[in-house]
Amino acid sequence: MASAVRKAEQQMSEEDYFALEKQTDTRHEYINGEVYAMVGGSFNHGRITQNIASEIRHHLKGKPCEVFAESTKVKTPQAHQRSDYVYPDVVVDCSTQKANDNTLTTPVLVVEVLSKSTHYSDKVTKRHIYQQITTLQEYVLVEQDVAEVIVRRRKTNWLAEEFFLGDSVTFESIGLTLTVAEIYERVINEEVTEWNAQKDPKNEV
Repeated sequence: MASAVRKAEQQMSEEDYFALEKQTDTRHEYINGEVYAMVGGSFNHGRITQNIASEIRHHLKGKPCEVFAESTKVKTPQAHQRSDYVYPDVVVDCSTQKANDNTLTTPVLVVEVLSKSTHYSDKVTKRHIYQQITTLQEYVLVEQDVAEVIVRRRKTNWLAEEFFLGDSVTFESIGLTLTVAEIYERVINEEVTEWNAQKDPKNEV
């Protein structure tokens, strides 16, 4: 359950960033030479992340692709003479050979759960970062405070597709379809509460 505070702590080299990651239990993202600390997220953030990750994990059982949630870095191709390092909420990688330094370089699917502090970064800054990765097929954004899922796919030149309660979302990169309701299971916000009440007037979140 984590989100990044979009206030840079300081500028530093890649080498110093790697040293920082080893020295502390706090995770940091490294974007354009600036370091951003990761902080704890909300219950809804954790629920959405785990809902998606667990469904993907079950779907991928026995397959070469593997899902990771929150604690695995993704390294982007070099830009401005350095790479960026970010922690997606959910990431799927299908490579059979992965580095042993907790860093992925060939993701096919990335999911970010939006929060107030990361909204702009996830929608703009990190989207451009992820799109540099040639293996990435889909970038998914999930809102917390409303029930909305946005999917951008490489094959459609990253055009945004929006999905709401009552819809189903297909992650084409791994051949998995989930309903929006499954993604928001146990999430507490006004839209989900109203949806559950309409399905079953006796239902309480």
